[in-house]
Amino acid sequence: MNIRRVGLRGLLCAPVVIGFVAGSVCAGPGISSASPAAAGDGPTGPATSHVDIPQYDATRTVRVGKSPVALAVAQGSKRAYVANYGDETVSVVDTARNSVTATVRVGTNPEGVAVAPDGKHAYVANGSSNSVSVIDTASNTVTATVEVGMAPISVAVTPDGKHIYAANRNSGTVSVIDTASNTVTGTVSVGTRPSGVAVDPSGTDAFVTNQQDGTVTVIDTTRETVVATVQVGTSPTGVVVAPDGARAYVTNSGDGTVSVIDTASTVVATVSVGSGPMGVAITPDGKRAYVANSGDGTVSVIDTGTSTVAEPMRVGKYPSGVAVAPDGTRAYVTNLGDGTVSAITIA
Repeated sequence: MNIRRVGLRGLLCAPVVIGFVAGSVCAGPGISSASPAAAGDGPTGPATSHVDIPQYDATRTVRVGKSPVALAVAQGSKRAYVANYGDETVSVVDTARNSVTATVRVGTNPEGVAVAPDGKHAYVANGSSNSVSVIDTASNTVTATVEVGMAPISVAVTPDGKHIYAANRNSGTVSVIDTASNTVTGTVSVGTRPSGVAVDPSGTDAFVTNQQDGTVTVIDTTRETVVATVQVGTSPTGVVVAPDGARAYVTNSGDGTVSVIDTASTVVATVSVGSGPMGVAITPDGKRAYVANSGDGTVSVIDTGTSTVAEPMRVGKYPSGVAVAPDGTRAYVTNLGDGTVSAITIA
């Protein structure tokens, strides 16, 4: 694997998921990178054997706004927040009743969403407004709008809730937002066309997928500097890290794989999933990862212990975002092509 290091620190691992380019749901950008090794060619070969994972109930659907592209589930509550790319809104979903309880107008083309650890605020990346909307979740109103870089596509919150990281696709940067003042306090240059962003469990590192470079950038959040760059697959889009911080999972929308990165800064597995994988989420116990495959309307389930996959679950049209409930009982998938969210019982 081609790893380019910057600075003194190696790659650590981190958690959580995030927003995606609506325009690349049907076809990822034509980025070239080395093809994955054939199965059985060593630790980076795709793991394609199937495992016995129970069949899940994906029949519950919730109609939300136009072109829902990403979502986040609040800790300690029964609410999910869905970014609707096509109508400039966020749908608030009561996950206990599978119904929309509020619709919040935000900026133009919202593409990413994250919720603060205390559940008091949701943050929305508005791709065509070059801004992040701050939603007060008690009143379901926008209380602040923060100007960031060009075409913010995803957002992540630090574990202490003090900072937001917004990946700006057209600027090739990440904006650092102080949540107390709702102002940008720093800007970090990353790769070309950054897409997903996640922050590690300790809050010391942020991870950014760069679609055009086929890389993941690692940012030291204390110094706000790039400390490592890891080569992954074609058009990396989403990123999530196991709860124990041991491994990161990166969806490569251009080649239908997920790169598994360990804390030694190496890709230890390349898992073949469906067509056009976008969002990725992991269960609270870290045992399974769920991947939304936009190209074939399915969700792949990865056994994280063995990096093997189960038979895919069929959901709606052009699934893009995925999140797992904090209690691990359900997974939620945004279906960009039919304006719905699929609620899947997983435990």
